[in-house]
Amino acid sequence: MAKGASARAAARRQKDKWKAKRWYSIRAPRNPWSFKVIGETLAEEEGMLVGRPYEMMQNELDGDFSKMHVKIKFRIKEVVGNDALTEFVGHDVQKDHVRRQIRRDRGKIDDTIDVVTDDGYFIRIKPFMVTRSRIKGSQKQETRTVARNVVIKFCSSATWIAVQKALMDGSLEESVSEAVSKVQPVRSVFFRRSQLIQDGVVIDDGPTLEEIKAEEKATKEAATKESEEIQSVEEVSEINEDAIVDEEIVEEDVGESQDSEQEDELDYESMTVPQLKALLKEAGKPVSGKKADLIARLSE
Repeated sequence: MAKGASARAAARRQKDKWKAKRWYSIRAPRNPWSFKVIGETLAEEEGMLVGRPYEMMQNELDGDFSKMHVKIKFRIKEVVGNDALTEFVGHDVQKDHVRRQIRRDRGKIDDTIDVVTDDGYFIRIKPFMVTRSRIKGSQKQETRTVARNVVIKFCSSATWIAVQKALMDGSLEESVSEAVSKVQPVRSVFFRRSQLIQDGVVIDDGPTLEEIKAEEKATKEAATKESEEIQSVEEVSEINEDAIVDEEIVEEDVGESQDSEQEDELDYESMTVPQLKALLKEAGKPVSGKKADLIARLSE
């Protein structure tokens, strides 16, 4: 067998990997996002999905367009049927947003804080503060210490889920900004990065995946039923419009027939010769002759 023919035969015998793959729905964590579908991915086997990262912008997740520069990071930890369940592993602020905050006449303060939450999650948070004017090194250190104390106090007494919510909605940023403003006025405070380093105790809080699927099915059925009702109403309105048009056409036909009957029933004997000639002229017939000839000509 020729070399080219053997290569083609081997290619035919080779398994098509794309046909072996199937689609999986990627769902956000149970709390606080209630297993919301955030994307899709392909894989040959379920085991190949576990540990796969998935990233998306925060405004795509919760619709908050003031957070268009914040990237949310998830990691697939479990596969149930065609659903890939994820866990929140941190967030990252885009570098161009960070660079826009820094100017020559401002002060920059950043830090890295490692803390263990109340439910045993070991996380790393990196606050970033920009002052309204230049500050001394001692002021930077004092501001950094105040911010660290606020973050550690909050995270050590809160669960990992509560920390996620505080990072996403900006409540933790507000607490830090309020505390450090007593040392030095700040222009902006945000957390440029958070990272989950080690898991803790998982708290099963919120609806189950089965409940979410049942709710999604009910919503889909309701939307389908509503669209069918709208379509049926539109069809009925179209039928009514057609009926109205038909009635108008029938009325027009009846009117025309009545007019023609009236014309046929005209009393030519009672009309004068000029009137008869006018009718003949309209009909395109000769107008000469006596009245009897004119009437006979109109009656043809």
